[in-house]
Amino acid sequence: MSFSERTTRAPGLDAFLAPGPSSFTDLVTAHSPHLLPGLPEGVTPGSGLQVPHGTTIVALQFADGVVIAGDRRATSGNVISQRDIEKVFVTDSHSAMGIAGAAGIGVGMVRLFSVELEHYEKIEGVPLSFDGKANQLATMVRNNLGAAMQGLAAIPLFVGYDVDATDPSKAGRIVTYDVTGHRSDESRGFEAIGSGSVFAKSALKKRHDVAADLPTTVRAAVEALYDAADDDSATGGPDLTRGIYPVVVSITGAEGALRRPEEEIGAIVRDVVTGRTENPGG
Repeated sequence: MSFSERTTRAPGLDAFLAPGPSSFTDLVTAHSPHLLPGLPEGVTPGSGLQVPHGTTIVALQFADGVVIAGDRRATSGNVISQRDIEKVFVTDSHSAMGIAGAAGIGVGMVRLFSVELEHYEKIEGVPLSFDGKANQLATMVRNNLGAAMQGLAAIPLFVGYDVDATDPSKAGRIVTYDVTGHRSDESRGFEAIGSGSVFAKSALKKRHDVAADLPTTVRAAVEALYDAADDDSATGGPDLTRGIYPVVVSITGAEGALRRPEEEIGAIVRDVVTGRTENPGG
């Protein structure tokens, strides 16, 4: 090693460059645990810490895969802290997740999870299976239990296309979690989390069809978020003035995970708003 290499290499970098486990989380835990998402220093029970919270996420299975969508509002108490936050993320070529709860912890969890999947694939030479991904995310949720017990819970909604599924019509999968990391595989064909979830699920019970095509499913997701925003003040409705629309990701065997273009979602939103103007009841 040259003198310049010895003087410029960051302390502790050798541990990350040496061969190690296929789990990136385990690697960071062993060498730099302070870099992991978790409870901020100095936060104690009852401290009254006000942090932005994400709200409503919906997921729908359809004939060719699965769709996940989220509104764009973050709240801090009764205040809108951000109007255009993104709470739905592509995590690898065939999976995506949305987060509800403490936004900072949730986004940190997404970033760590995405790196975890990429790290595993580089080390092992093959992508992690869908169940492996879901179980790894369950571990991350469980590791945040201490923060969750102090009011900083972040709950994901995980979806993906299971490339190992024997029946392509059932390859689109939805997984939910509770605060302890317990995972549940959704069998109804749709799910929602967050403060507006009860209203979104009520809408999806009437509108959603697991045999529908992609455009119909995306429209159903947008309408469910519209209904949630209609009854839940923490869920943001589409903002035509500012051009802020829901984030929608579709996952199929042919295209993989794809964030739907802003222009496409904007056109659907405007059509939904026009319809609701004529018939406010839906």
